[in-house]
Amino acid sequence: MGEYRIEHDTMGELRVPAERLWGAQTERSLENFRIGTEEIPRELIRALALLKYAAAEANEKLGMLDQPRAKCIRDACRDIIDGKYPKEFPLKVWQTGSGTQSNMNMNEVISHIAMRADPGIKMHPNDHVNRSQSSNDIFPSAMHVAALLGIRESLLPAADGLIESMKRLEEENRELIKIGRTHLQDAVPLRFRQEISGWRGMLEESREQILESSERLRRLAVGGTAVGTGLNCPEGFDRLCCESLSGLTGESFSPEPNKFHALSAKDSYSYLSGALRTLAANLMKIANDVRWLSSGPRCGLCEISIPENEPGSSIMPGKVNPTQCEAITMIAIQVMGNDVTIGMGASQGNFELNVFMPVLAYNMMQSIRLLSDGMRSFDRHCVSGIRAKRENMEEKLQRSLMLVTCLSPRIGYDNAAKCAHKALEEGTSLKEAVTALGFLDASEYEEAVRPERML
Repeated sequence: MGEYRIEHDTMGELRVPAERLWGAQTERSLENFRIGTEEIPRELIRALALLKYAAAEANEKLGMLDQPRAKCIRDACRDIIDGKYPKEFPLKVWQTGSGTQSNMNMNEVISHIAMRADPGIKMHPNDHVNRSQSSNDIFPSAMHVAALLGIRESLLPAADGLIESMKRLEEENRELIKIGRTHLQDAVPLRFRQEISGWRGMLEESREQILESSERLRRLAVGGTAVGTGLNCPEGFDRLCCESLSGLTGESFSPEPNKFHALSAKDSYSYLSGALRTLAANLMKIANDVRWLSSGPRCGLCEISIPENEPGSSIMPGKVNPTQCEAITMIAIQVMGNDVTIGMGASQGNFELNVFMPVLAYNMMQSIRLLSDGMRSFDRHCVSGIRAKRENMEEKLQRSLMLVTCLSPRIGYDNAAKCAHKALEEGTSLKEAVTALGFLDASEYEEAVRPERML
């Protein structure tokens, strides 16, 4: 074993690697929970540091911390927020369900940073850094902060970029007419821009749902301490803490008025996760449409081309695959699975506390991160390079038997069906079938069957 120092907690002494800034409780967690590779998300670490900064400021204003200690805590938090100590937060997701060990990991690291910066100051992780707080209110508050900032700073901008690309595609293909499809079968015509507008509408609707559901994250459990009663927390701490946090982040936060609800329930998380799942479902649909429409290059639908980013096969030379579509669809099912976990975890609040919080946070932040990164990649490497293959669209449009639909008011539904079946069975054009059955002559057909009038 390398150099170490002796740290202690209420359970006794423990060796901690000398170069590390954490203390005994972090070390115990590392020893007791050697499970998996999934660590507490970096976004949650940042959120905890933001809350510790705000708590120190609130405690100073209320006379619970002296100015030198409060300043040292804030300075240490600022360094953590800026990402200066990424290796000091190694704890796994699979720990205590309240997130206590990650809260204490933060408290211990802040204490050590502060005392290294000012050796003359005494800083205790519980008595000073965790003053007026409990893991039971700070960890769920950090969950809300991390998710809201992830939505605002990453996911919404990524969605906006993809929506703008869709709008550009609509404009580029304003007048282009193609055949529609329902049940994977030929249907009546539409403009390509109308098909794209459906994709855009799905993204815009999902954006609004996420925006609306994320508003509930602005209400924080801070001030509830252990069970929601606010024991050892001075009056006004929750309000001052939220005011400080709002100033730090540029986002508005307020205390949850019902702290018992805030500690025991995770319905806001479940609600937001449902909106993320809906976005994932919509992205799945869009990506599937894109790869179907681009299938080919000679034996598929081949109505659009997408960027060729890398070789697609280790055995078939020249093959190029719709890899961005595949990536976004894999992301979609991961987010759907995360939503199941979040829903089940949110249902497990027993009495005054939910003890599934680390896994809830892990799944939420993974969903936000994957959707954000995935949409940016899908936009940049696929959607922005979509081009219509106009000749192929026109050919398929003219060959479609469903153009006969416009004749139903004139010759009747049953007769129109006879025309479609005859053309299909005999391998002729629709025009030939209609004229052969004597319902219209050639000039009447050409005048009646005009795709541009069917939109």
